[in-house]
Amino acid sequence: MRAFNSINGLVVPIDRSNVDTDAIIPKQFLKSIRRTGFGPNLFDAWRYLDEGQPEQDNARRPLNPDFVLNQARYQGAEILLARENFGCGSSREHAPWALEDFGIRVLIAPSYADIFFNNCFKNGLLPIVLPETVVDGLFHEVLTQAGYRLHVDLQQQRVVTPSGVQHEFVVEEFRKYCLLNGLDEIGLTLRHADQIRAYETLRAQQEPWIFGVRS
Repeated sequence: MRAFNSINGLVVPIDRSNVDTDAIIPKQFLKSIRRTGFGPNLFDAWRYLDEGQPEQDNARRPLNPDFVLNQARYQGAEILLARENFGCGSSREHAPWALEDFGIRVLIAPSYADIFFNNCFKNGLLPIVLPETVVDGLFHEVLTQAGYRLHVDLQQQRVVTPSGVQHEFVVEEFRKYCLLNGLDEIGLTLRHADQIRAYETLRAQQEPWIFGVRS
């Protein structure tokens, strides 16, 4: 998992409430568990004018010119600004995979669905909760200022606007530690690899039959 410290990222607005995980990455793409390659199908049903399928050549598909991800001013965005209850619906981990693969590192919204919120941290995304009034103001600024960027500092737990206004956010200390150090659950476990190997060696000596070894 990629470590996260701070970014100064272009913001893309998804001005819809209750965006569910099937909208983020439709069900037909869930057959793969590679964790990569989902970026081209992020918001697939909104992004294209036809129905996408796995292994399809997306470069040949007709784009929806009205959808924000297809507009030139938002190309290369790393921060997604959303409305309340973002990531609701089924608990597919493919949703944060698709966002991360597309290049999104930070989400800002008034609220998220619980499972999606947890899955973001486990996959290197930083989901920030800010008050609805603050999010409303950010939407106004993004829509009226082309090239709008925000500075997000995880260590200091703050979002800074181009005009210098600072918005503090809360993040649980353990999740913050994991993001700063690029540690998912596997990474956390592998920090104890030497102890695990020592235990397995000792266990094999004490109870060899568990490992299929005959004395």
